[in-house]
Amino acid sequence: MKRKWLAPAAFVMVVLAGVPALAQEMKASAIPQSPEWQKLATLVGHWEGVFEAPDGTKLSGTLEVRMTGDNSALMHLMSRDTPHEMVTMIHPDGTRLLATHYCAAHNQPRMALVPSKNANEVAFEFVDGTNIAPGDHHMRKVVFRFVDADHHEEEWTSMGGDGKAASAVFKYTRVRK
Repeated sequence: MKRKWLAPAAFVMVVLAGVPALAQEMKASAIPQSPEWQKLATLVGHWEGVFEAPDGTKLSGTLEVRMTGDNSALMHLMSRDTPHEMVTMIHPDGTRLLATHYCAAHNQPRMALVPSKNANEVAFEFVDGTNIAPGDHHMRKVVFRFVDADHHEEEWTSMGGDGKAASAVFKYTRVRK
C-alpha cells in the first residue's frame, strides 16, 4: 500500500514558510522603542568611573554596557573580573521596562521604570527580588543621569535592616579607542 506524503509535506512547507515572518514580527515587538530605552541604548560601550565613598575616599571602576539577546536586553556590567563584579540586565516585560540587578550582596533586586521629571534621567525603583530576607541590605533604586555623549552618572540607592536609604553616585567617562 502506498502512503501519500504530499499532504503532510505540503502542510510542513506552509508552516515553515511562515516561520521567518513570525520570527521577524516577534523580533520587532520584542525591541522596546520607548524614549527611555533609546536613551539607555546610548550607553553601549566602555566606561571608566569614579565613586566617592561617604568617608571621602575615591574609588575607581569600570563599566561595560552592551546589547544582548538580539538587541532585546541591555547588559550593564560593573567592575568586570573583580570580586565586586555586578550585572544589571535591563529588558522589556510587556509594556514596562525592568532592571534586574545581580548584586555582590548575593541578591537580585528587580526594579521597574518610573517616570522622571528630568528628560536627562532614566529611573528604576524596587518591585521585588530574590534572596532578599526581611531586613537584608539591597538596592532600591537606580537613576541614570545623562550629562553628554561621553559622560553619565549613576545614583544607586540601597536600604538595609535599619530602614535608612543610602545613595552612591558613580561618575563615568566613555573610553574612546
